[in-house]
Amino acid sequence: MPLADIGANLTHSSFHDDLDAVVERARAAGVGTLVVTGTTVLESRLAAEIADRFSLYCTAGVHPHHARDCDERTIAELRKLALHPRCVAIGECGLDFNRNYSPHPAQEKWFIAQLELGLEIRKPLFFHSRDAHPRFAEVVRRYRPPRAVAHCFTGEAEELRAYLELGLYIGITGWICDERRGTHLLRLVRDIPADRLLLETDSPYLTPRDMQPQPKSRRNEPAFLPHILKTVARALGQPPEEVAVQTARNAQRLFGIDESRALSPASRAAAG
Repeated sequence: MPLADIGANLTHSSFHDDLDAVVERARAAGVGTLVVTGTTVLESRLAAEIADRFSLYCTAGVHPHHARDCDERTIAELRKLALHPRCVAIGECGLDFNRNYSPHPAQEKWFIAQLELGLEIRKPLFFHSRDAHPRFAEVVRRYRPPRAVAHCFTGEAEELRAYLELGLYIGITGWICDERRGTHLLRLVRDIPADRLLLETDSPYLTPRDMQPQPKSRRNEPAFLPHILKTVARALGQPPEEVAVQTARNAQRLFGIDESRALSPASRAAAG
């Protein structure tokens, strides 16, 4: 059963000691396409190194939390990183008005700069938006990127409609498994067109709360993607196998990934 995890923060310090085992478990769980998220220039460089080491994929971008650290060199560095053969998108970029680790003007400036970079070099955009609707949609509407994903969607119906009207793909994480704050997604996921739905773990964050047993470390990892898949499939009333195939195909189309390259070494061997 092919699976695609479009967003895993494998550069996070919690993965430093057992990354080989984490990737091995992901492949054993059927995750054939795995995208390592870049959140700063340095983390994007590390994401490319991990993608090279394990034949994964990566993004290059600066998360809105770190917009305050950007300077005149940032976009030039991201442009270089985007040339890496395993870099499939610009981002994680966008707006975060929830924690406000960076001032709003700085967030908007560097969001727009990365959006323009993605359009310039014809790379998909990997978007972050938290408590930033409708401003986020206003910015995206101005540029209308042809290929982009609203990563880790957690919003309400109005926000989802706005993103779908903009042609965005929608990434669903373990948030949908959280009975405290994610139950609305069990309804909203039905409104996402089949060809625009994507799955992701956002590891090491957002460990599915209803998964038993819970990992002792509370760390999420790509091997848990099948649990998210089953929750989404139940909400859609569809077999998990069908949702897995569709969402993997969507990821490959969004990121321009060749299906044969996306398979794990074991899968390639089995395919002959």
